Amino acid sequence: MGLKISDGIEAAPVKAVIYGPESIGKTTLATQLPAPIILDTERGSGRIACKRHRCKTLADLEGAMLSLSRDNEGFRTVVIDSADWAEGFVVEAMLRKDKKDSIEAYGFGKGHVMLGERWKALLALADQLIDRGLHVVWVAHAKVVKFSPPDETDGYDRWELKLSKNVAPLLKEWADLLLFLNYRTAIVEGDDGRSKGKGGRERVMHAARCAAWDAKNRFGLPETMPLGVKPILPCFDTVDAVAVEEVAKHDEEPPLHERMEAFIATAKDVRTLGKMGDKIDSYASDGQLTKAQAKQLRECIAKRHDEIAPPVSGEPWAEEVSDAVA
Repeated sequence: MGLKISDGIEAAPVKAVIYGPESIGKTTLATQLPAPIILDTERGSGRIACKRHRCKTLADLEGAMLSLSRDNEGFRTVVIDSADWAEGFVVEAMLRKDKKDSIEAYGFGKGHVMLGERWKALLALADQLIDRGLHVVWVAHAKVVKFSPPDETDGYDRWELKLSKNVAPLLKEWADLLLFLNYRTAIVEGDDGRSKGKGGRERVMHAARCAAWDAKNRFGLPETMPLGVKPILPCFDTVDAVAVEEVAKHDEEPPLHERMEAFIATAKDVRTLGKMGDKIDSYASDGQLTKAQAKQLRECIAKRHDEIAPPVSGEPWAEEVSDAVA
């Protein structure tokens, strides 16, 4: 079998991370992206006019992401604000489940490894949103850390995501666009000979890594841009038309019980009907079918069974087969 080879640039939803110091405008920028919904984990969007869903626990956040992956409700961009509070939710859920007092209680380094694995599950939900044609943007705070490269004798300070050592690399690798927001500051020498910061009012976005911060992009953006949605908006307007069409088809797909009813009506043998009966039980148990829908489908199975193999009076096996299907 030959390889399925594609050529050229693939347009797809954007996987983005926007981070920076407090109150610089991270959330405001995210709300200017196409048709956004804010999954607010830290109540940071209350002073901004936007569509939001409050998330108080990991279950709230995961439930909202899963719901939007099934029905986007007209939104095009899902913003999780913020990643560091979402990480806190993951830690809380771990400690509650395992009855631990702190992440260090798991043993040397073990808790952080478990946290990284649990974070991968959250990124998998983000990828489900991407697969449904939605942009996904994580908002995060920044922190200054001491960095010591292996090929340098002295370390230096740099800005990084305010996330744990096992989570930050995963989020950076996941992203197509990692934007660092900060104030442009010039270092000048004062009258006393000491270095001082000058400026600090102009806000900028960095889209390329340097010694002082992490950043990256796969869209050919300038290394530094004025803070605002205009320079990055074209990245969010290139969703693959084929992907959008597939999402639209999925949105127009009939409900599960209607699809099952149509399949039952065309079943050719009793064995198929038996398998459909098993599926009805499974879907009803996990809430995908209501009791009324399950009852209606079982009645459809019984009706189709009589059409395929009408019961013969006096034949003992007829009742047995009917009971098995029901």
